[in-house]
Amino acid sequence: MDLSELSGPTPAGRQRPAPPAMPEPATERWHRLLTQIGEEIAAPLSSALERVHGLIATGQIDRRSLRSLRDELERARRVGMCSQQIVRFASGRVRQSAERLHLTQTLQGVLAHRSRETQSHGLEIRQVLKPVEVIVDPALLFSLLNTLLDWALTHAQGSIELRLDTKPWPVQARLLCRFHHTPPDEAGTNGFAATLAPQDGPALDDVSWCLVQQAAATMGLELERQDGESATAVTLLFPRTVADEMPGLSVVEEDTGFAVSSANSRPLAGSHVLVVASRREVRVQVREAIRHMGLVVDFVSSVDEAAAFCREGLPHAVIIESILRGERFNQLREDLTHEAPDLVFIEIVEEGDMFEVSGFGHASIARVGRGAILTSLPSALLFELSKTM
Repeated sequence: MDLSELSGPTPAGRQRPAPPAMPEPATERWHRLLTQIGEEIAAPLSSALERVHGLIATGQIDRRSLRSLRDELERARRVGMCSQQIVRFASGRVRQSAERLHLTQTLQGVLAHRSRETQSHGLEIRQVLKPVEVIVDPALLFSLLNTLLDWALTHAQGSIELRLDTKPWPVQARLLCRFHHTPPDEAGTNGFAATLAPQDGPALDDVSWCLVQQAAATMGLELERQDGESATAVTLLFPRTVADEMPGLSVVEEDTGFAVSSANSRPLAGSHVLVVASRREVRVQVREAIRHMGLVVDFVSSVDEAAAFCREGLPHAVIIESILRGERFNQLREDLTHEAPDLVFIEIVEEGDMFEVSGFGHASIARVGRGAILTSLPSALLFELSKTM
């Protein structure tokens, strides 16, 4: 795939997709979305239930079936998480802060953090990223980039191409994402043929894509998608872009229209947290403390399970029960931070109601006492993760 094809005029012989029809009425759109959510949750849960029935009947399950069972439950969970995020964005009550951010560095950080996951999918990320700064809400930008990558990882075949540059007039940062959704050798020579293969549309228009659309609309970004016979290309335009020829521009001078940020906006929504705890009561406390934060949370009961989990993809934060913190965990932490220096670690210490941030005194990781899990763990996550965004 040639990145030069992502911008500029349409080459001869290549036709743009037909103009979109009239906007869909809100009631019909939400009815269709609810139906789609039900279908996307029901399908993997039905497969998972069949595996459970087989396990009950035989008392055995092989490693491959166990992995499939986990993947099916994870798919259903992610659809549920996306649905919650869509409703939150659509409510109109998300309050945003306007900050000047380096879009290129933010995108590179997301890609670096999820490099293990892309490798486990057998995908290559090809990047052509120019330095660009924009004025957006940091947490929403982080969530949008991760959701776009989630969607691309689900459908891409072979590789994903990303290009970041700036349109000259009006000055707007432009992020382009392109990939083959069908193996190229199974389609015609022209990936962007005039007619979209019928089976491709519904597959691409999944709940993850609905979340991309809703997040972009909430942030005031322009979003376009062009589908072809074997490939698809997505363009995101950022209206609030810091131009080099306007050196005096600052967040104060930019009329953003954003409200002051608030904890009610759930700024960490969509972030991935891995909890390593052997005792059920600790897992229950942690789950109860952070359930309102919109996080994706996974639980494992040992350091070996945590290591196996991280081989397939890194979380954004690891919460570790102190009784499991030994030499094995210290080695795992060293390995992970070598690959992802911004990875957050929080230790649940056995006694007390203390909350100590990382880097304070001699603490190498943040620490929260068991007596303060409900009151201080959300603040600890917010503080530690906000340093990496």
